[in-house]
Amino acid sequence: MSAPFFLGRVIDTIYTSGTDTETMTASLTSLCIMLTGVFLCGGAANAARVYLMQASGQQIVRNLRTSVFSAILRQEVAFFDKNRTGELINRLSADTAVVGHSITDNLSDGLRAVAQAAAGVSMMFYVSPSLAGFVLLIVPPMAILAIIYGRYLRSISKRTQDALAQATQLAEERISNIRTVRAFGKELSEVDKYTQRADDVLSLAQKEALIRAGFFGVTGLSGNLMILSVLYKGGLLMASQHMTVGELSSFLMYTFWVGISIAGLSSFYSELMKGFGAGARLWQLLDRKPQFPVNEGQVLVPDQLKGQLEFCDVSFAYPTRKEAPIFQNLNLRVPAGTIMAVVGPSGSGKSSLVSLLLRLYDPDNGIITIDGRDIRDLNPNWLRNHIGTVSQEPVLFSCSIRDNIAYGAMDPQAVTAEDIYNAARVANAYDFIQAFPKGFDTVVGEKGVLLSGEELKHSITLAFKTAVINEFLVQEALERLMEGRTVMIIAHRLSTIKNADSVAVLDQQRVAECGHPTKLLGNREGLFRKLMEKQAFLQEEQQRALL
Repeated sequence: MSAPFFLGRVIDTIYTSGTDTETMTASLTSLCIMLTGVFLCGGAANAARVYLMQASGQQIVRNLRTSVFSAILRQEVAFFDKNRTGELINRLSADTAVVGHSITDNLSDGLRAVAQAAAGVSMMFYVSPSLAGFVLLIVPPMAILAIIYGRYLRSISKRTQDALAQATQLAEERISNIRTVRAFGKELSEVDKYTQRADDVLSLAQKEALIRAGFFGVTGLSGNLMILSVLYKGGLLMASQHMTVGELSSFLMYTFWVGISIAGLSSFYSELMKGFGAGARLWQLLDRKPQFPVNEGQVLVPDQLKGQLEFCDVSFAYPTRKEAPIFQNLNLRVPAGTIMAVVGPSGSGKSSLVSLLLRLYDPDNGIITIDGRDIRDLNPNWLRNHIGTVSQEPVLFSCSIRDNIAYGAMDPQAVTAEDIYNAARVANAYDFIQAFPKGFDTVVGEKGVLLSGEELKHSITLAFKTAVINEFLVQEALERLMEGRTVMIIAHRLSTIKNADSVAVLDQQRVAECGHPTKLLGNREGLFRKLMEKQAFLQEEQQRALL
């Protein structure tokens, strides 16, 4: 900011030196050397500023993304019922980038503009107080306009990010299910849906562009008017011998720099408001407290864990569908070391029973106990690590088969190759996997799409779950894994049910029947027999339809 002052001295030196060439040369040389030093220092400082802001900016975005991702994973399952995956991914990627820019590069530019404007105005008053007071009359109206503009931009930025999140959610959902979209020939209709969402984003962006254009048009006009005012008023002062040509030149350069600073402050303020708009969505995630404790509660030693399960007067409805209860005063007891098959019509709550046992949700009323202990008093992580689950729809991560199997262990890094091979053998998947050219290093693709056959996916998923069990059990054959364990099976086939110690039939939001499968099948009027006959009929009709 000292450069315009010294440049003015240079101009005055040239104009007032007269015929004393030697004196002018000495003065001019010293001033130019000083200016060169100023420029070198300024260049070095600017380079350091850019490097530090870029490096720290990336670090801030990285920390923000990991914090947001951690906050998302801590939330209870009901949170994900209300918030779609695409929206959360948009917050994790786009919103963090906007916030990171607004508090690093943008903040640096804003601070530089503030310092430049303050120093410039101070030097303008130092050079000519009367001229400075005349020129700066335009600043207060511009400040009021900037505040109004910033508030509007903050609002429209938040709406734009919400619209972008909806478009991202649609794209993520359709791309992840591309095989279903392709199978039904819905590519063009899905493109139309995404285009509509993109049009919403475009409409908001156009509104922002219109307001931004008007604002920066006004600021550009005000800057030009300031320079014109300096030339007019400064020319009058020079004519009355109250100002030299060097002082006017310095003042003009300071005015130009202050004008640039005001424009920079306007841009800084607008970008900061965009950051606040995007940040509000991130703070909601970071500040949200999960309804369930993440890693708190009682941990039982292995000798205390027998495995008796009991559902006592359990009433439950999903948080997003409170008007549609799943259970009403449900009671069910599973003795330790027994196999309980759970059957019932679609929507009767078979999967919900398992979700409650894993404490993905808490019942609205009643309690669920393991060996007489309320599962709400137990550490959720410990509880889930001691329950091996194989879901109806097998899930595989987009990595190698080896990594998928090791994922189930409490410490995947400590799993040896032999542990993985043994888990695969127990799940009858070893021969399948070894038949691949890369064996256990085969990458399965997202959701296992690069594998053929649901049987193989189930086998690998079972091996993945076996790795959890291997923390406590010696490797055994698959048919012996359930011996001495408490097992709950959501059953659809009679062959599965016949091997169970007892069957619980869910209907009308409760356990309608419970007993040995042979006894229930012998009851001709029983609900269980009717369900099995209906299931057999549906399977036969399905086979005919396929043929």
